[in-house]
Amino acid sequence: MPNRKLLTLAIAVSLVALLVAVGYWNVSPERFLDNPKASVDAATIDYYAVNAHTVQYLPDGKMQYEMTADRVEHLKASEITHVTKPVMDIYRGTTFPWHVVSERAEVNPDGTQVELIDAVRLNRTDQQNRATVITTSRAMVFPQKQYAETDQDVRIDGAGGVTTAKGMKAYLNDSKIHLLSTVRGQYEAR
Repeated sequence: MPNRKLLTLAIAVSLVALLVAVGYWNVSPERFLDNPKASVDAATIDYYAVNAHTVQYLPDGKMQYEMTADRVEHLKASEITHVTKPVMDIYRGTTFPWHVVSERAEVNPDGTQVELIDAVRLNRTDQQNRATVITTSRAMVFPQKQYAETDQDVRIDGAGGVTTAKGMKAYLNDSKIHLLSTVRGQYEAR
């Protein structure tokens, strides 16, 4: 009888060991590594800043631009940055910057493109103390290229008059503005 109990016990222990081995075999570590990634809400903000201040320099050490904003929010899914009340001075390595303001802006993931939205204003005073003010509802600015463009209505105040147009390409480094269509001008007679 004791042999029979030992035999039954040995068979039971063997079966339990076999079941544990099969269970371990089916629960492989790879099963835990291949977990599907959790979905990310497109509006999830992964970081933000209040009263942000940024300065970018050219390779020669001169200031390229300086930007301040009430709030900056970076969206995790799209990598786009939303900026509230941005104020940017684009120096172009000179002492006479373009002063750029809008209600809000969106910056692409690599920072090469800034879309200014609502109440956009670009202004500059040159060496002879002449002011040029450009206003529009939306504009795309490329800070590294010193370039801005829009397909919206544009108003330019400066040089003794007012010019309006539909669309614009502004080469900020050269202070040249190409108006795209429906150009109208009103100038003061001297």
